[in-house]
Amino acid sequence: MGLCNETTWRDFVFLGFSSFGKLQFLLFVIFFFLYLITLISNVFIIVIIWLDSHLHTPMYLFLSVLSFSETCYTLGIIPKMLSNLAVGSQAISYMGCAIQMDFSASWACTNCFLLAVMGFDRYVAICAPLHYASRMHPTLCTQLVGTSFLSGYLIGMGMTLVIFRLPFCGSHEIHHFFCDTPPVLSLACGDTGMSELGILILSLLVLLVSFVLITISYANILVTILRIPSAKGKQKAFSTCASHLTVVIVHYGCASFMYLRPKASYSLEHDQLIAVTYTVVTPLLNPIVYSLRNRAVQAAFKNALQGKLLGKR
Repeated sequence: MGLCNETTWRDFVFLGFSSFGKLQFLLFVIFFFLYLITLISNVFIIVIIWLDSHLHTPMYLFLSVLSFSETCYTLGIIPKMLSNLAVGSQAISYMGCAIQMDFSASWACTNCFLLAVMGFDRYVAICAPLHYASRMHPTLCTQLVGTSFLSGYLIGMGMTLVIFRLPFCGSHEIHHFFCDTPPVLSLACGDTGMSELGILILSLLVLLVSFVLITISYANILVTILRIPSAKGKQKAFSTCASHLTVVIVHYGCASFMYLRPKASYSLEHDQLIAVTYTVVTPLLNPIVYSLRNRAVQAAFKNALQGKLLGKR
């Protein structure tokens, strides 16, 4: 028990960017501007959808919620990372690490469930367009979003508890730039087999369940699209899903590589790019592929600039 209590005062140290030396300032500048663009883009999506009544539909509701979730996810990771790069200190307290893991894991899980919800929304829109309004009613949309948030929170907390119930009696150097589950778990001493199994089960629950739901939705969508007689109709139907598919591939590809593998295979050198993509690039990708290229959102933005929306309120 004494070894376990030792972790209550010891700081963890991030090694993620320590090998870059003087280039850390350049990384700070790059990540700062990427993060600034990410924040502006996601807040832009939320505000535009809230202002324009034409965008008050389930699809855009889910887009705004995903933007909010992605913003919260980045808030738990990137500000601390930027602070460490700016001041040169890579330390984080034991409690701070647990809080960061809980926060980031919860929102990451929520994002997975929201992507599954958005896949279901596209399934109803394409496979049952005449019943879309009656099936995707506000109550159901609220329940789907609430369930995504609650499930993400509970699973994220479960992952954090599984890891931080273990003693950390050896190295306190985290081979990463934030408190993610694989690198922190690798620091635990003693028998971590059951904890690894618990993390794997929770990861499978999030990634596989949501991915299976998305796959089922798109299997039905594909069947429906193939039955459309005109090529123009097929292209129009597929275009409504292209953005979602792009983000799903990037999101689940990175997440599966990071979390669905044993602790022993974790490597800072091989995983750094994947981690940066998952935590920095993907949150920026979402508003670009989903909404900033969307004609309805562009039209709403032009109306907002002209003051039409504000004049109506």
